[in-house]
Amino acid sequence: MVREDCIFCKIANGEIPAAALYEDDDFRVILDAGPASRGHALILPKQHYQDLCELDEAVGAKVLGLAARLGKAMKSGLGCAGFNLVQNNGEAAGQTVKHFHMHIIPRYEGGPEMVAWNPGVVSPEDREQIVEEVTAHM
Repeated sequence: MVREDCIFCKIANGEIPAAALYEDDDFRVILDAGPASRGHALILPKQHYQDLCELDEAVGAKVLGLAARLGKAMKSGLGCAGFNLVQNNGEAAGQTVKHFHMHIIPRYEGGPEMVAWNPGVVSPEDREQIVEEVTAHM
């Protein structure tokens, strides 16, 4: 399904122009309009899925392979030292467009710190409780 009111559906299907790096029957990969680094790209499925929880499994199975292919091309073509894959689900997680998409963010030596956190501490009791709470809903 493609939603008429979704800007990423329109971009993914070529209704709105964008700098495309790759396109096939399932995806269009574009440069991010507000990049975190040089070459920051978005993998957009052509069909509408609100987030990872709604993503079709067959489409989802193709995303990581495509991301790896693009990351490898970025390392060779742009000279980046690595890359981050970022995929946000829900507003609390930073998702601003309700259409599944994956960011590929090239990382350069000496570049800014991003996609990082300070490791926390979890008690054995809390760890056990978390396992029970999550596995009860799988």
